[in-house]
Amino acid sequence: MATLLFLGACSASGPHPRPATRAPATAATTPPSTTIGPAPAAAPPTTGPPPSSSHAPTRTLDPGPATTARTASQEVAGLAGATVVIDPGHNGGNSSHAAQIARPVFIGTGFRACDTTGTNTADGYTEAAYNLDVALRLAAILRAGGANVVLTRTSNEGVGPCIDERAAIGNRAHAAVAISIHADGGPPAGRGFHVNYPALVRGSTDGIVGPSYRLALDLRAAYQAGTGMPPSTYVGSGGLVARSDFGGLNLSTVPKVLFETANMRNATDAALTENAAFRQRVAQAFASGLAAFLTGK
Repeated sequence: MATLLFLGACSASGPHPRPATRAPATAATTPPSTTIGPAPAAAPPTTGPPPSSSHAPTRTLDPGPATTARTASQEVAGLAGATVVIDPGHNGGNSSHAAQIARPVFIGTGFRACDTTGTNTADGYTEAAYNLDVALRLAAILRAGGANVVLTRTSNEGVGPCIDERAAIGNRAHAAVAISIHADGGPPAGRGFHVNYPALVRGSTDGIVGPSYRLALDLRAAYQAGTGMPPSTYVGSGGLVARSDFGGLNLSTVPKVLFETANMRNATDAALTENAAFRQRVAQAFASGLAAFLTGK
């Protein structure tokens, strides 16, 4: 029985952390060589809490997700009986619990904040609300295909969970694949999506680097075809970025990516994220890409 995991986690309000180098665009199914040494026994950072929540409005545009799936049968073929853990990044209560989410947790290469508030559009539509909306739509699609779905959060009123727990949920479920659902807070002039996949961290991601890269390729293809969103113009290359600083990737024992679906600080992308029809297409594209990965098609 196949098991899937959908995990979502982003950054504090404003731009998400950027990699130091651009990942090369390639059609190969083997990831570019990016090796990080063993995890250090470092002390927790002394940096302060995430940016103030005053820059992350909580007003939500457009009502919640549809309760019915409008997905073609081929998009969920082969997923019947699968256990799917869907983890929408961030949470609506994070902004009012700055100290709690700033608590350092070990991410395999050092320490990082437990969670962050996420970003938002200029109109006040929060990433946390967007992530949950897409996750609920995806859950409906997968349930319609016979999958058993577990959500790490079902409302936008709570706090967390921390990034290490988000990874642990997938590990305990023995998931076949994992996807972290997000939207970026990049430069206003920049557009598009990018897929973060795990770099090789010795003793941590050794077993998932190859399949995670293949997952990134399948999801990228399905996302471009299903949504029309272009690859990011401001980070990565061809919509792909290798990361060694994301706890949700480093601590995962199952193939996983962190998918930034759009740039909420760009007016064009923001208008799309605020549109219910677009969010439905995002969920459908994810279902299609995961089916392609699991069936090898």
